[in-house]
Amino acid sequence: MAVKIGDKVRFLNATGGGVVKRFINKDLVEVEEEDGFDTPVLVRECVVVEPVGGQSRPSSAPQVSAKQEVRRPTVEAPAPKVVETREGDKLNVFLAFLPMEPKSLQNSNFEAYIVNDSNYFLQLSYLNKLANGWNLRYSGLIEPNQKVFLEEFSKEELNDLEKINIQFVSFKQGKTFELKNPVSVEYKLDTVKFYKLHSFRSNDYFDEESLIYPIVKNDNPEKQIQVSAEELEFAIKEKSFNERRQPQPIHKNLSNQILEIDLHINNLLDNTAGLSNADMIQYQMDKFREVMTENQKIKGRKIVFIHGKGEGVLRKAILDELKSKYKSCTYQDASFREYGFGATMVTIK
Repeated sequence: MAVKIGDKVRFLNATGGGVVKRFINKDLVEVEEEDGFDTPVLVRECVVVEPVGGQSRPSSAPQVSAKQEVRRPTVEAPAPKVVETREGDKLNVFLAFLPMEPKSLQNSNFEAYIVNDSNYFLQLSYLNKLANGWNLRYSGLIEPNQKVFLEEFSKEELNDLEKINIQFVSFKQGKTFELKNPVSVEYKLDTVKFYKLHSFRSNDYFDEESLIYPIVKNDNPEKQIQVSAEELEFAIKEKSFNERRQPQPIHKNLSNQILEIDLHINNLLDNTAGLSNADMIQYQMDKFREVMTENQKIKGRKIVFIHGKGEGVLRKAILDELKSKYKSCTYQDASFREYGFGATMVTIK
């Protein structure tokens, strides 16, 4: 029997079941279980026990009393048939984000998918970093050469997704295979990209434009190089010694130069379509913090932030930030003759 929205189903090879809420794609449905949780399940793993608007299926099993016991043989489910590709013995795994309303990014929710472009099964976990530790957002078995829905999230949840981690082990079922190392890849997402339509691009895996992050490419995990403190100290000392033997370029004293930073949004972004005023202020403040961080060790450095007069919202946000996080720095209105009323000069102390 074909699965329809509203059908009550049980899972074929796992404990549980519930009511079909929606089709994620032609192969995947979302089932609301009795505990209220929504679970993505393959259509072929769903058995309809009560069609929408209909009666429960009659059971063909014999009726037994409470005192009787029916013993059924345990049958192990056969391994799914996997269609392998020639290139699939190299792991290629990607994390993808799709806007649900690309023409209205300001109000759009987003979908996250894992793309398994390989001949291997992946026992996978998808996590995000919170203040007190890591939080599991999805865990499950990803079949070969499949893309699987992980979650839907709103723009308000983006800050919680700034640091994410993908972990998995890979294997094949019913045949020998080349052993792959376990994978754990941590990403620091640039959440600003979710505000820019051109961040989402055409790709080989989705009809829609998507933001794609590689997890593993041709068996090579995308991960940061970790260096021990001892190796880092030795490398710094060796670099310092070798640099003293090399001709040294002349460096000008940057503290005597005034750095001008134009914070007008049209100067920072090519396209502001879909951005609210709050989104644009946030982007401008991120640029302000980036410049302050880059120059905080240059004592005497003068930075002019050109924010414009407007309604004074951006200027107030900058002054509040200076008062709370950069108390050692001094600031004043920049030269009226050069910048009018729309600039603030900060001096690094």
